[in-house]
Amino acid sequence: MTDSDTITSLFVIALENTWAAIRARHPDVPDVVLTVGAGSTGTSEMTLGHFAPNRWIRGEYELHELFVGGEGLQHGPTDVLGTLLNEAAPGLAVVRGIKDTSRQGRWHNERYRALGEELGLTLSQHPKIGWSITVVPDHTRALYRDQLDELAFALVAYRRREPNRRDGRKSNNKAVSAECDCGRKIRLSSGAFETGPIYCGNCLGEFRDRRDPKAGR
Repeated sequence: MTDSDTITSLFVIALENTWAAIRARHPDVPDVVLTVGAGSTGTSEMTLGHFAPNRWIRGEYELHELFVGGEGLQHGPTDVLGTLLNEAAPGLAVVRGIKDTSRQGRWHNERYRALGEELGLTLSQHPKIGWSITVVPDHTRALYRDQLDELAFALVAYRRREPNRRDGRKSNNKAVSAECDCGRKIRLSSGAFETGPIYCGNCLGEFRDRRDPKAGR
């Protein structure tokens, strides 16, 4: 077994055992297929976890997905437990047929808050997405002490966040306004403009950068 295999198996088993402990305390929390991957995409957004219903197929059965973002593993066992409890709430909502979000799924409503509190979380309201700020209080940490110990032992690595695609700099690929001999105008990126001449289908003249003194009339 390689070091990579050991690291992967450690935290995947710990995550699965923690989910099983949550289900033991809250039997309505459904079984899931656990996936771990990139929670970042090169933007400012970050996904620490999500619950997605009926994403996997096993024979005649559909299974729910629990995704855990590898970047969040660096925050330690308590935050990872919080992520799992946070995603258990929509799992409960699916099983019980509860609509826990509003505004096309963007707002975590009071039903979501109630489910989170049932699972042992303390929730506060975010001004844009509702009851989504969660904290694992002391009494919940005490209930999951064994799982927190296992997570602390297992979380020996985490995923590096994807670099910002813009890297904080403005793009140099500015738009170009070009004009042909008959006065038609087009606008395109400087990269596309510089790949080669572009000709008008009416006058057959070449489109030139309007900033060029030779362009247009």
